[in-house]
Amino acid sequence: MNDKKLPKSKIELSITVPWSEWEKYLDSAAEEVSKEIKISGFRPGKAPRKMVEQKVGRGVLLNNAAELAVQKSYVDYVTKEKLDVIGSPEIELKTIAEGKDLEYVARTAVMPEVTVDEKYKKSIAKINQEYKNKKSEVSEEELQLELEKLANSRTKLVTVRRGAQKNDSVEVDFAVLVGGVPIENGTSKNHPVVIGKEVFIPGFEDNLVGMQEGEEKEFELEFPADYHNQNLQEKKATFKVKVNLVQERQVPEINDEFAKSLGNFADLEALKKNMRSGLEHEQAHKMRESQRNEYVEKIIENTQVEIPEALIHEEIHKMFHEFEQQIQSMGMNMDQYLGQIKKKKEELEKDWEPNAAKRVKSALVLNKIVKKEGVSLTAKEIEEEMNKTLQYYKDVKDFAKNIDMERLYNYTKGVMENEKAFKYLESL
Repeated sequence: MNDKKLPKSKIELSITVPWSEWEKYLDSAAEEVSKEIKISGFRPGKAPRKMVEQKVGRGVLLNNAAELAVQKSYVDYVTKEKLDVIGSPEIELKTIAEGKDLEYVARTAVMPEVTVDEKYKKSIAKINQEYKNKKSEVSEEELQLELEKLANSRTKLVTVRRGAQKNDSVEVDFAVLVGGVPIENGTSKNHPVVIGKEVFIPGFEDNLVGMQEGEEKEFELEFPADYHNQNLQEKKATFKVKVNLVQERQVPEINDEFAKSLGNFADLEALKKNMRSGLEHEQAHKMRESQRNEYVEKIIENTQVEIPEALIHEEIHKMFHEFEQQIQSMGMNMDQYLGQIKKKKEELEKDWEPNAAKRVKSALVLNKIVKKEGVSLTAKEIEEEMNKTLQYYKDVKDFAKNIDMERLYNYTKGVMENEKAFKYLESL
């Protein structure tokens, strides 16, 4: 047995299994084959090897036995040599003949060697010095904007019997036709619209101004040149609209009474003080994330590593899953999104490759620092953090039964190691 290094953190293993060892797998191969065929007088998987051999041929049993021998010997070799392999290997059989040693080549990706230049520490220290002088400050304008958002979230809707005005909330039935034909997803019932928010194409909300409950109207508009659906760009369309409800939006005045209505606040100043503290905390969090991103960027500049394609593909899979959840939270599925951007899943994943490679490299770099600087965790620390996660989900039906504990352990370990690595960098 010997190893050969290949590009992109792959290795080639030449492995030989003596005939005396892989011959033993013929019985297991016969048992597996007999489960798939019918042999009179025997239940599936129980027929003698000789009868199975007569039925399917010696060659079939040899091939199946070789497959079993490869599986076992590959795992044994990887374990013995302590190789950190990634994914499934590519197997190339060299010799497979009765009475002869089984020879094969296994090509697989391995965790890459990461070389971090010590110069990174000076760069990190410089970043720390720059951020040391930065403070979280919230301007009066920012605070006022947040107060207005809060007041808007407490808006009361009062039904009125008059023509709709700007800032009113209305519910409408509408249909959109191009060339007299309704467009896809172009009809809706009791659709809520806040006039002036400009959520629809230009001109739509303007046409609602003055309309009263029960009133119907038909008008023409042109879709913008940058409309997300390319088939509708710059197309003229007919809009048929009926107003079902007109409601005045009564936004509370921002004063002491408003502050008191929100809870345990003596006056508006107390509310402002609380909000300012929250905004400063949020800014500090964003600043810390920005600082950590700069850490990673700077360390990557001083790092040499060949990233295996398997790791990039795995990261793309994670990114796709994350993005799919975001799309679903917006009430859309992935097929609809891909249809809108006129791309296939494979094209989208190809676009993501550079970012996926960067994410992988970042993870490898942090992992290297964890090992290089002796940033370690005990099993007890990891288990305690896992228990916090499990406690949080304890009331979710069937959560404990369905969770993959090994995956949770590895995920928790990775998150905690990254946090310790960042804490170490912050100390430089």
